[in-house]
Amino acid sequence: MTSVAERAIAEVIDRERRLLDPAVRISAAAVAALLHEDFREFGASGTIWDKTSTVASLAAEPGGPVEVSDLLAERLAADVVLVTYTVRNPARTSLRSSIWVKGAGSDWLIRFHQGTVLAQSGGSS
Repeated sequence: MTSVAERAIAEVIDRERRLLDPAVRISAAAVAALLHEDFREFGASGTIWDKTSTVASLAAEPGGPVEVSDLLAERLAADVVLVTYTVRNPARTSLRSSIWVKGAGSDWLIRFHQGTVLAQSGGSS
């Protein structure tokens, strides 16, 4: 039998993975349904994004498949989950973190996200 906490973690992880899927990212409606109205992202590019700009950007450029590793999710409160992981694609590797919140009677929504590009190894520093 799964606990409420375990179900919450599983749901948030599923929703986080959906946001990484190019087939979901290309759909403005699908992305908008996962983002909190006050969503904010500090992108790996250094850009600060809100819900409107994120939905538009992902629909225009959904990107390709990525490799996810080191995924951890921790329930910080009954209605808050922190997710951290590493993403690899052919262009770069980045550390990611997301905060998901659940309002009364609502789905889990991503409220904050940050990406930090890892320095490439083997080059000059």
